[in-house]
Amino acid sequence: MSYLRIHGRGDSVAMLLFLPGLACDARIYQPQLAAFPDSRAVNGYGTADTLQEMARIALDQAPETFDLLGHSMGGRVALEVYRAAPERVRRLALVSTGIHPLRPGEPEKRRELQAIGWENGFEALIDEWLPPMVAEANRSDPAIYPPLRQMSIEAGQAVFDAQIHALLGRPEVDSLLPRIACPTLVMTGERDTWAGPEQHRQIAAALPNSELVIVPGAGHMIQIEAPDAVNTAIARWLERPA
Repeated sequence: MSYLRIHGRGDSVAMLLFLPGLACDARIYQPQLAAFPDSRAVNGYGTADTLQEMARIALDQAPETFDLLGHSMGGRVALEVYRAAPERVRRLALVSTGIHPLRPGEPEKRRELQAIGWENGFEALIDEWLPPMVAEANRSDPAIYPPLRQMSIEAGQAVFDAQIHALLGRPEVDSLLPRIACPTLVMTGERDTWAGPEQHRQIAAALPNSELVIVPGAGHMIQIEAPDAVNTAIARWLERPA
């Protein structure tokens, strides 16, 4: 299904840029890239180990103005893109992500996960990390879980470690959020146990021009788990005047 880009008077079509999250690349957005012809996904960040560096990679691949959607860690990257170049971002979407600073015990938990890979191989790390990222009902779907697992394994330990370093060094965003005036989509899955609905209600409340969407039945990997619902929400967001 192709989703038409419909805009108000005087509102020209802009490219839609997708930003992937931890251990993900452009494949996480396959349903969206197929549905929105004027879209592109950053295909990973190499071994960039700060969110600001990832934002620079994204900006280097973007046109002068664009619509921007970031998922999970990519949502935090999207905020750094906006911080660096707010005049270039026409619309912003924050999906299955967070705005909170480091929580007690977070560095230790993330390093324990890294250690699984160091000691037992990266596949073992992914097999520990990935299942809770997908709603339980979707883990047995051959069209959902195996491609996600393969994509994540191919990221490799070095990329994973760099991205964990970036997340542990994330900057504050509380001072940034009230300044985001563009139309902002805030979306997560009903069954996302990592970045759930209540967290996204708080994100939406902190933004002056936001719309909140909770997708029924979806976990954290929402683009693959519920592509039709996600694409419908994106299409509606893109209709909002920039």
